[in-house]
Amino acid sequence: MTPGRGSRGTVELESYRDRIVSGPLVPTLLRLGAPPMLSQMINLTYNILNSLWLSLFSESAIAVPRQVFPVQFFFMALLNALSTAGTSIVSQYVGAKMFKEVKREFSRLFTAAVLLGSLSSATFFALRPLIFGYVVATPPEIYDYVMGYTAVTSLNMMISAATMTLTTGLTSVGETKLPSLINFAGMAVNTALDPVFILGIGPVPRLGPIGSALTDTIGLLISLSLLMVVFNRRFSEIRPGFTRDYNAAWVKLVARIGGPVALMSMLNSSAFMMQLRLVNSFGVEVATAYSIGFIVLDIADAAMWGLSGSIAIIVGQLLGAGMLSKARSSAIKGSLFIASIVAVSSFGIYFAREPIVRVFTSNPVVIEESLRFLDTILLGLPFFAFFMCGFSAARGAGRTLAATLINIGRLWGIRVGFSYVLAFMIALGPLGVWIGIMLSNIVGGLLMGAWLVHGKWARPVITELNGNPSA
Repeated sequence: MTPGRGSRGTVELESYRDRIVSGPLVPTLLRLGAPPMLSQMINLTYNILNSLWLSLFSESAIAVPRQVFPVQFFFMALLNALSTAGTSIVSQYVGAKMFKEVKREFSRLFTAAVLLGSLSSATFFALRPLIFGYVVATPPEIYDYVMGYTAVTSLNMMISAATMTLTTGLTSVGETKLPSLINFAGMAVNTALDPVFILGIGPVPRLGPIGSALTDTIGLLISLSLLMVVFNRRFSEIRPGFTRDYNAAWVKLVARIGGPVALMSMLNSSAFMMQLRLVNSFGVEVATAYSIGFIVLDIADAAMWGLSGSIAIIVGQLLGAGMLSKARSSAIKGSLFIASIVAVSSFGIYFAREPIVRVFTSNPVVIEESLRFLDTILLGLPFFAFFMCGFSAARGAGRTLAATLINIGRLWGIRVGFSYVLAFMIALGPLGVWIGIMLSNIVGGLLMGAWLVHGKWARPVITELNGNPSA
């Protein structure tokens, strides 16, 4: 089933595959992870500047994106599930050198993603008044900002469905530089336009959070266009198209890989909504402190978000190549390596936390609560990094059920349930919520470590599409 080696594109795909399967772990991890990590740093820079412009528009407007994120994540659940299935299937086919199947699977994933993205976008737009008015209980001071912001982000979700799937195809092959460069181009335009649209410069009116969402739209459209150019010129052999080529085996495998992820995403975002409701119940100042605190946490764990995806690529291709023990050891060592980087970063951020917080607010109540948030949650951040790296390994293996159950338990049992007990029944107030978040990260990291070491996950799944479901 391996195509002939006379094709330049196939030879290039084999080159990507061989460097991952045969290379040493840490250099491979860094080679694959450095471009996404740089991309994450660029995203982080944009988010910090975006928050700064929003604070200049209105201090409470900083809280708007954090109000929207968990709800948007809920409506992207099925797309995240498809992306996870795509990473597992495509990377394992690359590892097995079955490149014709890569194009077929990629087209299936792309078609499904575009359809689901359109449906999710329309549903989010229609239900957002109910969700933010009653479920999340957004503080009234920022409710109108949230409504305007989400009117635009509903469109962005549809565009994101296509860009996310195209990026998944490239990274599963082992090409992480080009998606990062494309993301940089989109973010550069986005960053340049942000103050213009948020604060109103020149002929552009003062749009606030709506302006922030509109610049996201422009950046996403640029990224989508550039990704399509890359596939047309560089990876035409695996360029996806719309297809009707679906069968029961494909649906069953995608449902088994992605089903737990979809469930996890929905329950995760629901847990974050409940957590946000707890936070919102203490008023707009605590909601603002919560948002500022997460900006600082994003700085501390930026390396994790960039590097952790590399573990899925490495594990998937190693399993596809039949190197099962190397896949397990790579997942464990890679997770420890990344968690160590986050530990060092968290230690450094601890000493810089107050100056960073003061960039976004001069309100003493918000400053005090933001610092208390950080003093508590930074302790558990390395464990969260280990958890996320372990989940990345699960995505590469296509064995997501156990990792999903761990995540559901840590969020609903500790982050929501225990936080409620501490905050309201024991009357610790916002500190109870912060402690619950910290403990959920520690417990999740420890349980994920036990699963990586002892779980029966290091087996390929692509054999199920070829008539051997027991493999």
